[in-house]
Amino acid sequence: MRSQFHMFAYRTAKLLVRLLFGCITRVRVLRRESANRSDGFLVAANHISHFDPFIISLVIGRKIDWMTMAEFFRMPALRFFLRAVDAFPTERDHADRKSIRTAIEKLNCGRVVGLFPEGGIRDGARSLLQGALIRPGAAKLAHIARVPIVPCVILGSDRLYSAKRWLPLRRTPIWIAFGNPTSDVQELQKPEARRQIESELAAAFKHLYAELREEFQLTDDDLPHSPRERMNPIMIETVRRGIVPAQSIDSFLTLLPRFNASVVDSLLCGSLNLLHTRHRLNGRSREEMEDYVLKCEGLTAQEYYAAPDGVHRFGPVSPANVALNHIASARTEPADAMADSFVRLRWPSPIETRFRENNVAHAEFFLCSKGINAPTVFLLHALMSTSRT
Repeated sequence: MRSQFHMFAYRTAKLLVRLLFGCITRVRVLRRESANRSDGFLVAANHISHFDPFIISLVIGRKIDWMTMAEFFRMPALRFFLRAVDAFPTERDHADRKSIRTAIEKLNCGRVVGLFPEGGIRDGARSLLQGALIRPGAAKLAHIARVPIVPCVILGSDRLYSAKRWLPLRRTPIWIAFGNPTSDVQELQKPEARRQIESELAAAFKHLYAELREEFQLTDDDLPHSPRERMNPIMIETVRRGIVPAQSIDSFLTLLPRFNASVVDSLLCGSLNLLHTRHRLNGRSREEMEDYVLKCEGLTAQEYYAAPDGVHRFGPVSPANVALNHIASARTEPADAMADSFVRLRWPSPIETRFRENNVAHAEFFLCSKGINAPTVFLLHALMSTSRT
């Protein structure tokens, strides 16, 4: 029942993808027959856009189970869709044994597994099309599962990042080429066998890349570009022509995250202010503030800053916080040299207000490995806050 659901979901998704990309793309394929195998095998392709797995799946007759970045599975809706079509997560920054086991099980059952040995979207010198190193995962997986790898090169799909490419009646050309499966290396020793697979893959990617360029007379614009270049072609062209210096573009891209952070900060502050306005004592907040300020002005510096009697000290006792003991009036001796370097002080505020939480002063101290050079950070509790929660 579960396999029928996955097959139904895959066919439905493939039909929708075919209808969508059939209207906006024109795909040309070289040696499609290389991928029309009846046994289990790996499809290893270069990666130039997020649209690659959908387009490659359309030109291969069999169902492909794609190894997908684990980050995509953290979004519930997208995770449901990916699992429905039998995609499975893999970590890019380290060897993911679970994903390797999953891939081997699928391959041993005669299924097709797709992966991108570059580990992410790459263009230019970072791409294996121009000689970048291939990650060892593909060769290792093929050798363990004893299946061949069918190399695949796709070009043109990165242009779909441009909004105008999605306009009706404007079909973007995309070129795909499949190479011959890697040879059987089971008789060789493990290190030598994997080196040979990697060597064959590297040579196949370069050959297929050159063949596509020669066969279809591709221009520089047809070759892979970064998503940023495809999304902002006018901006990139002005930089190339020298109309706008590249430093200006970099400055803009640096300021953009700051602007986003400011917007988020404003929204958070607005939300807090909205919560405060709904508090039952909000009607007298101004009077309470004025009364608090007047009482503060009548205090001396010693009265305002010094912790009076009745200080309560929380946190472990260790050599790291011995220097703070005199503040907390603690008469204990250090007991555990491995305890956390943390001390919390709590004492009654010299000014009493109608807001109970503001009648207690808190101070937390953390030691840092940088010592006296470490920055001091103050987190101020809102004066008219509703509660600690």
